[in-house]
Amino acid sequence: MQTIDKERYLTELRAAIERYVPITDDSWSLINSITAFQTLEKGETLLREGQVARYLHFICKGALRTCFTDSEGNVYNKNLFMEGNFAASKVSLLQGTPSYFTIEALEHSVLVNISYKGYRELIRSNEDVRNFYIAYIEKNWIIEKEQKEISLVMENATDRYLKLLEKHPDIDRRIPKLHIAAHLGITPTQLSRIRKKLKIKDQNQPM
Repeated sequence: MQTIDKERYLTELRAAIERYVPITDDSWSLINSITAFQTLEKGETLLREGQVARYLHFICKGALRTCFTDSEGNVYNKNLFMEGNFAASKVSLLQGTPSYFTIEALEHSVLVNISYKGYRELIRSNEDVRNFYIAYIEKNWIIEKEQKEISLVMENATDRYLKLLEKHPDIDRRIPKLHIAAHLGITPTQLSRIRKKLKIKDQNQPM
């Protein structure tokens, strides 16, 4: 069984937080006190549809997907999350209600779970933690959400795929085509055509 480099991953968690706002050592100690490590194997479920979310998850290593099932049993991907990102069932956390979707590991993953109850207490009592919370929500729950919605309407699938590759250059060898296609809002067949077209284009580029 592989040992977890906890010190390294906690350093990465703090760096991820401080990309938004600086936090004091005292606040970091308090955040650290409400965290716990968790490992998931490929295909393992982190949160099931219908469960109430209790944690905000920082992905140290690996990849997760959020998905939901319709009344006919069809499964749809909602989003993909890879290392360095936070993942959670946001509405479930905020309202204390059952999650509308499932969170599943797409490969071996290492997570830092942050107690949302403890986190909310820190938001109320620590200004820097509160500032991080506001900045994170503004960027990820509002701005990026709107940009993604606009991208699905205004940009073609090839452009969306190229942006995804720019953000995660190794995603093609790590994540099954089915999940990448769902994330982009296209079919696996369409994704295969885009990949083929881009490969031909690269081959035709002058040396």
